Amino acid sequence: MTGNRLRLPQLADSFFLTDGGMETTLIFHQGFELPLFASYVLLESAAGREALKRYYRDYLKIAEEHGIGFILESPTWRCSRGWGAKLGHDARRIDSFNRTAIELMEELRREARTGAPIVISGNIGPCGDGYAPEAQLSPDEAEEYHSHQIRIFADTAAEMVAAITMTHTGEAIGVVRAARSAGMPVAIAFTSETDGRLPSGEALGEAIEKVDEATGAAPVYYMVNCAHPDHFAGALGKGTWRSRIRGIRANASRKSHAELDNSNVLDPGDPVELARDYTRLRRMLPNLSVFGGCCGTDHRHIEQICFSCLEAA
Repeated sequence: MTGNRLRLPQLADSFFLTDGGMETTLIFHQGFELPLFASYVLLESAAGREALKRYYRDYLKIAEEHGIGFILESPTWRCSRGWGAKLGHDARRIDSFNRTAIELMEELRREARTGAPIVISGNIGPCGDGYAPEAQLSPDEAEEYHSHQIRIFADTAAEMVAAITMTHTGEAIGVVRAARSAGMPVAIAFTSETDGRLPSGEALGEAIEKVDEATGAAPVYYMVNCAHPDHFAGALGKGTWRSRIRGIRANASRKSHAELDNSNVLDPGDPVELARDYTRLRRMLPNLSVFGGCCGTDHRHIEQICFSCLEAA
């Protein structure tokens, strides 16, 4: 079904769901130890793969009940060459993990009965820390780093790639270049601090405009993730760049990245309150159509977001 690469159904202003905070759910709710927050390590065992399937099925059930589309983001946020090396995995094993992840997504899509499109997305994370990167990559450095993982996805049933928790424009531009070279549609998700700016200090609107200018507006759309709506809603003022934001994957917690990093307990926030925040964001962003979650969220949050946004449609 790689034909969807030419016509992604979520670009037709349909309502699509995706999952929530995978790593926080697996760690705090299911008791898994994920070294360096790497969920892909669960692909090594049958028990781990079954746990991942259970995780996704909770979300697919919501999409099935409402007959709406779903984006299956692979559990590969940390499955890149650099992070793999830190976990003792060479390029060959990273290749295998990424392929296995997409095969798992295919299996889940085959068993789903939503009656609506299901898109498989190869999930990509930043080279550095998603909260506080040690250094900012140049576009050339980022293109070289991310090309390996993106080329793997291009050779699978993945229909797009999504770069999640991008902290600065240099890396985002490099990801887009690598995806374009591999013939893969790409979505870029920026994260923000409590002031609505990227960890690099760049304003959200300026970051979107800079990536579009450098790449000929190559990203199929942008998202905002890993921040509470209170942190970035004020940055969504005016500008045509707002029409480029099609997805939101917010945190459940209002805590800053630094506070979350230093916390040993999960802050799940209030699913109903978060859903109301999403409804307000949908009124602010004319093309918003992809709804998911990030740190602290689980299927309960996504279910409430689905209810609230559908009622307000």
